[in-house]
Amino acid sequence: MLTSAAAALGVGGFSNQLNLPESSITVVILADGLGDQNLAGHTGHARFLSRPWRSAQQGRSLDTGAPTTTAASLTSLGTGLTPGEHGMVGYDVFAPHLGRVVNMLGSWDAEVDPISWQPEPTVLGAAEASGTEVLTVSRPQFRDSPLTRAALRGGQFAGSSTIAGRFGLAADWIAGHRPRTATLRRGPMPKLLVYLYIDELDKTGHNLGVGSAKWVTMLENVDAAAAQFSRQLKERFGAQASVLLTADHGMINVAQQNRIDISERADLLRSVRHTGGEPRMVQLYTEPGAAEQVRSVWQQEFGDLVWAVTAEEALAAGWFGPVRAGVRPRIGDVLIAARQEAAIFHTDRTGTQPLSMVGQHGSLTEAERRVPLLELTGRGFAD
Repeated sequence: MLTSAAAALGVGGFSNQLNLPESSITVVILADGLGDQNLAGHTGHARFLSRPWRSAQQGRSLDTGAPTTTAASLTSLGTGLTPGEHGMVGYDVFAPHLGRVVNMLGSWDAEVDPISWQPEPTVLGAAEASGTEVLTVSRPQFRDSPLTRAALRGGQFAGSSTIAGRFGLAADWIAGHRPRTATLRRGPMPKLLVYLYIDELDKTGHNLGVGSAKWVTMLENVDAAAAQFSRQLKERFGAQASVLLTADHGMINVAQQNRIDISERADLLRSVRHTGGEPRMVQLYTEPGAAEQVRSVWQQEFGDLVWAVTAEEALAAGWFGPVRAGVRPRIGDVLIAARQEAAIFHTDRTGTQPLSMVGQHGSLTEAERRVPLLELTGRGFAD
């Protein structure tokens, strides 16, 4: 997604595989948790976004890959690489050099250096090096977060705690680089690339569920802010500007009775050294030679509720894409991916708070993997 946006701006070294419209101002909005099915089920509350979503010229559906979790997907967005290449292979993953499971999102381990863990170049950094003006707009606390440094380093940063505030910052920054009045300058106007992050839908979905009253309100807020912003850019800059919206994953609701805690299940945890991943994509790090036995026990226990596979089977099926050698030990020896509306927790490791989460993601279902790609200024994708 972001590599195509950079290519559409004319940044060298990237391919416009998604045939995005060429522009000199490109804004990429990432609506965390807004899957294609989530939008499809609530188009009445997103009337602006639903128009390009229904249009073959302005709307497409993308596959985020696996696992469908923010740390993995945002790093794929930020680098143009698969989880197996960039190494952010889950929410909680095993760090071989520390011998323990570490978090890849809000509880990043102090002993894990973000740039050593994810050393691949970022698209934002490459765009900046090419002479493009680059801006990330997000929550203020994400300015120097480990995930930002690992996946989205490069360019300037502006922060606001509200959806409207973030769009306002982006609009002001663009206007500052493209003044209305004629001014004496040498050379062409700079190319502008803006990455704008919205996490309110994801947070609300986790807490209250997709489709809850507050979630719907958040969707309406995103829709209204995106509409005003896109219209302003279109009116002022015409075909120079392109505003794109996508997501990192979708989300499903899991009823309380389907949130399963395996902490007291010694039979399931036998020969398991560590648990990681997320509740809908559990990663089991087993004793040497025990992977197949553990896989079989979990498959017998959960049946059609899950896909239970060894790492070798998952890698052969391309779950993580190409996997570089240093990343392989971070991936669980057995992977338990939920097929139905269920989630599996190991609260002895995580605590009981995650059991309260209604909205979930991480697995391979269409609802979690498929996300929209929308062009919001009326410019169609190239054929």
